[in-house]
Amino acid sequence: MSLRVAVQMDPIESINIAGDSSFALMLAAQARGHSVYHYDVKSLAYDQGRLTAWASPITVRREPGNHFTREEPRKIDLVRDVDVVLMRQDPPFDLSYITATFLLERLEGQTLVVNDPASVRNAPEKVFVLDFAHFMPPTLVARRIEDVREFHARYPGDLVMKPLHGNGGKAVIRIPADGSNLGALIELFDNAWVEPHMFQPFLEEISEGDKRIVLIDGEVAGAINRRPGAGEFRSNLAAGGYAEPTTLNAREEEICAALGPALKARGLVFVGIDVIGGKYLTEINVTSPTGIQAIDRFNGTDTPALIWDAIERRHAAMR
Repeated sequence: MSLRVAVQMDPIESINIAGDSSFALMLAAQARGHSVYHYDVKSLAYDQGRLTAWASPITVRREPGNHFTREEPRKIDLVRDVDVVLMRQDPPFDLSYITATFLLERLEGQTLVVNDPASVRNAPEKVFVLDFAHFMPPTLVARRIEDVREFHARYPGDLVMKPLHGNGGKAVIRIPADGSNLGALIELFDNAWVEPHMFQPFLEEISEGDKRIVLIDGEVAGAINRRPGAGEFRSNLAAGGYAEPTTLNAREEEICAALGPALKARGLVFVGIDVIGGKYLTEINVTSPTGIQAIDRFNGTDTPALIWDAIERRHAAMR
């Protein structure tokens, strides 16, 4: 059965088609005979019980510089005209993002939204992971410098400081063991973000890589190891890291087995988790996970097909 799919994502003109997961999902949808719309989250509108968007029918193809053909946008009803919505715009996870989840949540029982918007809202990457703190490195979420200095005294050495709702490795900073720039950095973060910040001991194991593991409906689909680029400690591909093939060790399999049922129960169909040094869980990415094209290049797999299998099963269960 063909589905009508609306993809809520950032402008398609600027994506890197060699790595973009949303692009891969759109290609796979077309290959199955599904029709695809593209729309910007800013076009969502709620009007007396109807949720609409200004969306363009779109065709994508793996041709650099000529990767899509788009028709003129039209106003579509996300219940009458659509079977599945893919919520794929990138963070920041701010009030705009949260508002979109509240609007999309109104489609429950009528149109399947992947990932489930209520669960996306309630499971931000660096907060949901705290449910599994026993797999994490020592972690502080705080704003006052007194709390940070107390934490640093317990874990002397370099610290890593992160925005709580950042993405792609942006603004992740390494603080030297003497803490000489800690006060200035907290002032900077406090001015940029109203929420607390995350602190963890710097893990020397990052030089060995940061493993991105993709789970589909709670089951492991594949993984890549991301290593920092020259002059960097961040391994995010968006921050200059590079990918290499990998497999899971026993600890990583244990982490996935613990997370899988919780992800599936929450309707988090496509999730990417990050594990450093083969043992430290650092993030559970649910907003717009990436990495599936790199996984497939290394492993000869078809992860987008597995994701659509899961989506189609969930859609059939709604009928």
